[in-house]
Amino acid sequence: MKIFISADIEGTAGIAHWDEADRDKADYREFRELMTGEVLAACEGARAAGATEIVIKDAHESGRNIIVDRLPAYARIMRGWSGHPDSMMFGLSTEFAAAIYTGYHAKAGSEANPLAHTTTTRVSRVLLNGEVASEFTFNALCAARYGVPSAFLSGDAEICADARALVPNIVTVPTLEGFGRASLSIAPAQAREAIFEGVKLAIGRLSERTMPFLSGPYEITVEFVNSTDAYRASWYPGARASAPRAVSFASDDFFEIQRALRFLLA
Repeated sequence: MKIFISADIEGTAGIAHWDEADRDKADYREFRELMTGEVLAACEGARAAGATEIVIKDAHESGRNIIVDRLPAYARIMRGWSGHPDSMMFGLSTEFAAAIYTGYHAKAGSEANPLAHTTTTRVSRVLLNGEVASEFTFNALCAARYGVPSAFLSGDAEICADARALVPNIVTVPTLEGFGRASLSIAPAQAREAIFEGVKLAIGRLSERTMPFLSGPYEITVEFVNSTDAYRASWYPGARASAPRAVSFASDDFFEIQRALRFLLA
């Protein structure tokens, strides 16, 4: 049984500041360790539930965060960025039994995490069919394109709630709650234990999983922080300026939505 893990950092237990997610800052080393620990807990939970192979997408910033020497022998890791529209889900295929998400965070426009954003801090919100969307929204729908259910997510309390609303029966582990620039977090040791148990539970009851349902046509609207980015993005084929600093794109094919996001948010 093959399991896919998409790993981010801004929902890692204890995180509260952008310096902790930036490889050029001194605080990053500690949170790179904590991110790696949560991924390892997810691997161990999946293994305990019968996974024979795990593919991890290092999905934060450079794509070079997880300490690879600590990975178990049954895991492989996708590092860096290919440029493929699957982005944080690159490496996923129809061969996988489930997708798992660790270190995920609240969407742009939210106050539920000091590090809330959607792909880039250059946008204030991203909407899908009129609803404010998160990175998880697009990644879960990407997984559904391959027929792969989203089984487990860990991250801040809001993204856990959003995940449960989008994907019925998904197992979640809330790691922190945001208050302005502050965060209230569980201890990293508790997070790792809960992730292990949560992933084990989720993989053990895959027959109960359901996938997000959203049929086309699809329309995304990207609301940029500044007009310069909006003007540049408006030149993507099929895109249109839909409001001040906002660009929209529509398609019946969700992959075309992913392709557009790949370039609109570049």
